[in-house]
Amino acid sequence: MLRAALPLLWLPLAGAGATEEPTQEPGSPGEPPPGLALFRWQWHEVEAPYLVALWILVASLAKIVFHLSRKVTSLVPESCLLILLGLVLGGIVLAVAKKAEYQLEPGTFFLFLLPPIVLDSGYFMPSRLFFDNLGAILTYAVVGTLWNAFTTGAALWGLQQAGLVAPRVQAGLLDFLLFGSLISAVDPVAVLAVFEEVHVNETLFIIVFGESLLNDAVTVVLYKVCNSFVEMGSANVQATDYLKGVASLFVVSLGGAAVGLVFAFLLALTTRFTKRVRIIEPLLVFLLAYAAYLTAEMASLSAILAVTMCGLGCKKYVEANISHKSRTAVKYTMKTLASCAETIIFMLLGISAVDSSKWAWDSGLVLGTLFFILFFRALGVVLQTWVLNQFRLVPLDKIDQVVMSYGGLRGAVAFALVILLDRTKIPAKDYFVATTIVVVFFTVIVQGLTIKPLVKWLKVKRSEHHKPTLNQELHEHTFDHILAAVEDVVGHHGYHYWRDRWEQFDKKYLSQLLMRRSAYRIRDQIWDVYYRLNIRDAISFVDQGGHVLSSTGLTLPSMPSRNSVAETSVTNLLRESGSGACLDLQVIDTVRSGRDREDAVMHHLLCGGLYKPRYRPRIPPALAHHPEAPYCPYSQATHHVFLS
Repeated sequence: MLRAALPLLWLPLAGAGATEEPTQEPGSPGEPPPGLALFRWQWHEVEAPYLVALWILVASLAKIVFHLSRKVTSLVPESCLLILLGLVLGGIVLAVAKKAEYQLEPGTFFLFLLPPIVLDSGYFMPSRLFFDNLGAILTYAVVGTLWNAFTTGAALWGLQQAGLVAPRVQAGLLDFLLFGSLISAVDPVAVLAVFEEVHVNETLFIIVFGESLLNDAVTVVLYKVCNSFVEMGSANVQATDYLKGVASLFVVSLGGAAVGLVFAFLLALTTRFTKRVRIIEPLLVFLLAYAAYLTAEMASLSAILAVTMCGLGCKKYVEANISHKSRTAVKYTMKTLASCAETIIFMLLGISAVDSSKWAWDSGLVLGTLFFILFFRALGVVLQTWVLNQFRLVPLDKIDQVVMSYGGLRGAVAFALVILLDRTKIPAKDYFVATTIVVVFFTVIVQGLTIKPLVKWLKVKRSEHHKPTLNQELHEHTFDHILAAVEDVVGHHGYHYWRDRWEQFDKKYLSQLLMRRSAYRIRDQIWDVYYRLNIRDAISFVDQGGHVLSSTGLTLPSMPSRNSVAETSVTNLLRESGSGACLDLQVIDTVRSGRDREDAVMHHLLCGGLYKPRYRPRIPPALAHHPEAPYCPYSQATHHVFLS
């Protein structure tokens, strides 16, 4: 964009009468002060925030335009459309400014655009599904990334030795291994953008997406180790350097996870004491999660793994501590930031590809890279899946393996890493940049366009967007306890045994430490669900025009222990249900004494569970307030909801 500014419009004071521009700087000795400015163009003062707001506006308008046509978005992934839009905008900027501007800078990407996407993914990740498939995810993330990096780099070096790569591509074995380390990792942004539109089943999605998140540690280690070896020179690399490289894999991965868990603990502990300052709860969630990312980045650890573990570890406790309004604010703010960042990333990728001064073309290198990343990805998935299926209760079939092989998308992470290479140390950087751009565009556009028809043709099981029923939850918990008991009886401490031990430890120590007293009470889940159903039926009855009987109130004795009574969430239920009735339920939250609060909670619980019939006899309004009017538990419950 041209940095042009409009001329200043000056309105001098009376008697100034200046018709020529001053030859001296304003305020210089011997010159009278300038007149009063009626209008002044100060673009340089607002340039940076204005451009940020403009990019966000363009990204938002682009999403709106794309979704106006349902047919287009059903066939073409949004990420493909955004990259194409970026190419168009980049061409316009290049034609107007005669140079490429507003590239995807690595610092902007890693420090500002990537954190909200990863935080959104980690915070809302289904923890049960993630930990059930943790073994497969770690296998594909660690072993698979190492396999892809070394085989791709070695194959490209062999291609060069065979003379299929132009001699002008001056790169050795270490250079190709460095390029293989950055081009082989599955990108979380690209996977999230494409797979969410395909709607594959939950197990397949969590394995591919979990791999893209956890392989960051391996990618960071391989990239830094290979880059250091290239700078040192292959002749100066010692055996201890290889050992340090292996050790750094554990340090970067475990250190990043530890940083995330520490900040998750701090976040959960802090939100325990925000009951009287609810307004800052969303701020604390974003601030501490971003602090975890920056701390890991500062310590050269895996920042993606840190913010993922922070969101995954704190959600249970944070959601229990913060208010309903804060949960809503966190959810929609996080989704908005992630969506805007994802949109800007793909647009900037398209714009960056227009700058031909940063890349150089070699057909042998480009075609060889495309073939090798697809071939070794498929071969690695097949070999690793065969090993994993020996231990999985539900094996991954051949169709799942095809989708996993085809879903290894590359994205902005690879592009940002290749831009960071030093051209003085790696002469083939421009060729690596061009190859990376082609690989990213091919995987996002070509594979993104064809993966949905492939899933339909292979009849891959799709995800089912519905909450589990009470019957499903009961059977799931029952089988969990049965399997844990079987493992305990046979003396085999397997996955279910350790999960059961962790739940007991969490209930006994962590929940009591990180949750408010009203949040970690022991509660009967069946009775709680039954109570919720009663409340929803009462709301539905009122919305349908039912008349409510007045009552003198039901006096119930106070319970000696509150451990078996869950804190009522009637207010949240009514807000979520969108009831048209005018119900004021704030009395529950503003009871003056603890005893009155306990009586009110128990009163609500029993009134919700007392009624049996869904229909009651019609009683004339004149008898509604009569002291001898027949008692109707349904009316009592509904009336008490109104009064509360």
